[in-house]
This record gives sequence, structure tokens and C-alpha cells, in this order.
Amino acid sequence: MKEKTYQGYLWQKVLFLLILLTILIITIVFGINAGSMKLGFWPVVKGILGKGPDALKTVIWEIRLPRVAGAVLAGIGLGLAGNVQQVLLKNPLASPFTLGISQAAAFGAAFAIIVLGAGSYQAGADAKINYVNRYLVSLTAFSFALLTSLLVLWLGKMKKLAPEAIALAGVAIGSLWASGTTLLQYFADELKLAAVVFWSFGDLGRLGLEEVRLLVIGISLAFIYFYLNRWNYNTLITGEEGARSLGVDPDKIRFWGMLVSSGIAAVITSFCGIIGFIGLLAPHMVRRVIGHDQRFLLPGAALLGGVLLLLADTFARTVISPVILPVGAVTSFLGAPLFLYLLLRGK
Repeated sequence: MKEKTYQGYLWQKVLFLLILLTILIITIVFGINAGSMKLGFWPVVKGILGKGPDALKTVIWEIRLPRVAGAVLAGIGLGLAGNVQQVLLKNPLASPFTLGISQAAAFGAAFAIIVLGAGSYQAGADAKINYVNRYLVSLTAFSFALLTSLLVLWLGKMKKLAPEAIALAGVAIGSLWASGTTLLQYFADELKLAAVVFWSFGDLGRLGLEEVRLLVIGISLAFIYFYLNRWNYNTLITGEEGARSLGVDPDKIRFWGMLVSSGIAAVITSFCGIIGFIGLLAPHMVRRVIGHDQRFLLPGAALLGGVLLLLADTFARTVISPVILPVGAVTSFLGAPLFLYLLLRGK
């Protein structure tokens, strides 16, 4: 009888993940189809499979798929990072955005573009940021994100701050980095200023196949690391004493988990700019359905993160077409009221 109950428990969660995966696939096809040139559902499927006219394959593989793939990958990464940080800090408000990690990565990227000369802005109809050295931008963003993560860990451990106080400290740290970015912009020349401002909006249009490949590698490795530690995260939820009694070192798990999650947030921010609320919303929404078990919450938060960011980007591309809104503004505009609704409904 007990075995049947447990099997039912497992199947409910697996079924939910399969539903999320199906929604993600449908959303990908919908996102590729959306645009000035309507392709239709089955032509999109054929184009993805490499069939159909050359023009169709060109539109799908060279124009729309990199952006859609980038949205899905960035959403997956932010969903993973937010979930892991909420578990490690025992704080439901933790996410790369609320802890100031995204703002720190943004400052690092701005520092690389303005001070180190790693990027410039190309004006005109094909306006975009040209990276002289994208690895330098990512490395600098990662360094500042890591510094902020260590600061948050230190405040929580040494000063024994409550979860709410850690979230407030994250807001203050994020404000500090945002002020630093503003100061850098004040002293930048016009082209570099345009590059940073354009980049800080949060935009997926600058992603190419090379950035997508880097995101695939980084997020895949991070997911493998997180999933290998799923049982450690489950024991941390029960408390530090319980985790230590089971042979888990909370400090070590927390340090490496924050390091990897900060790395994901830094790479995504350095490629896409600041995108808020995905890392906060996705774990909350999934947790309400399938609970805290990290075996299912990790892939669930990742899948829903991909769905949410892709829907937001598709909305940004089509709502007042041909003008494309910055996706970072859309996620903040839609994410804030949705998060408030979830909080109020939870009470």
C-alpha cells in the first residue's frame, strides 16, 4: 500500500514535468512562428527538422531560432539559479535579481565595456553591441557577481541575518551596484554609453549562435552539478543540524552552489542584460504545485523559467510590432504584479 502511494506521488510529479515540457515545445514553435512573416505551425516544425524551402530554413535557423533558443536557455538558467539560491539561503525571496547579483554582473559588464574597451555600439538599422572580447565581458561580470554572492553568504553566516534581512541586504547591494553603473555611464563617451544603456535594457536580439552554444554548455554543466546535489539540497531544507547528521557539509554545499548559480546569472546577464523576476517567479510557481522535492523542483523551475522568458520575449516582439520592446522591461512589468498576486494568494 505504501509503495503504491509513493509511486502515485512520483507519477504526479513526473506528469507535471511532462506537461511543462510539452508547453515549452509548443511555446518554442509559437515563438518561432511569431513575427512579421507568418510561417504556420507545420512549416515551422518542418523547418526545425531541416525540411522545406531554403528560404524557410534560413528564416528559422539564422534569424528566429537563435533568439528563441537564447530565451529558453536564459530562462532555464535563471529558473535554476533562483531555485538553488532560495534553497541554499532558506529564503523564498532569493534570486539573482533580488540579491543584487544581476546588478553586480551588470556593473562588471559595464566596467568591461567602458573602462576595458571590450564592447562598442553599432548604430543604424542593424543597431547592436559589438564585442571586442566577449569572454572579458563575461569574466568581469562573473567576478563581480561572485564577489556579491560571497558578501551575501558572509552576511548570512557571520552576522547571522534573518532571511528577510538577507533579502533587504541584497536590495541594498543591488542599489549600490546600480549606482556604480550609473557613475560609469556618466564618464563614458557617447558610443560606450549607448552600448551600456542598450545592453542594460535586457534584450535577447543580440544573441547569435556562438552565444547560444556557450549558454548550452554553461547551463548544461550547471544543471548536472545541481542535479547531482539534489539530495544534499533536500537535506538542507530540513535544517543544518539534520544535514550534518546525514554527513552533508552545509558550508561547502552552500559555497559551491552559490558559486555555480552566480556563474549562470553572470553569463546570462553579460549576454542578455538584466532580466528580472524569472528566477524569482519560476521556482515559486512550480513549488506550489509539486512541493520542495529537489528531484522534481530543479527540472520544473528550469522548464517553467524557459516558458516564462520565451513568452515574455514573444510578447515583446509582437505587441507593437515592428517595434521590439526590451524583454527585461517586460519581465519586470509583468513579473512584479504576478509575484504580488502569488504572495497575497499564499496568505
